[in-house]
Amino acid sequence: MTESNYALQARFEAKPDKTEEVAEFLESALPQAEAEEGTTTWFALRLDETTFGIFDTFPDEDGRQAHLDGEIAAELMDRADELFVEGPQIDEIEVLAAKHA
Repeated sequence: MTESNYALQARFEAKPDKTEEVAEFLESALPQAEAEEGTTTWFALRLDETTFGIFDTFPDEDGRQAHLDGEIAAELMDRADELFVEGPQIDEIEVLAAKHA
């Protein structure tokens, strides 16, 4: 399972008047995620009206750290006060099993 042993799960609550802006930001980040060589999978999620998330996987710790140091994370953190009720909750996850098509 070398393609996705490491993962990140981010969850954030958008300010009520910023929900569409958050959705647009996440949708627009896809090309950046696709360009990251160390990112195996990347999902932008809407969990309910104001709760959003990102789930992504990496083959190794270097890929995960590169993503955390990358453009998407930087822009997300730069805009956190503007877009979110509080700072994003970001969890580092160990993937135990995965299926890749």
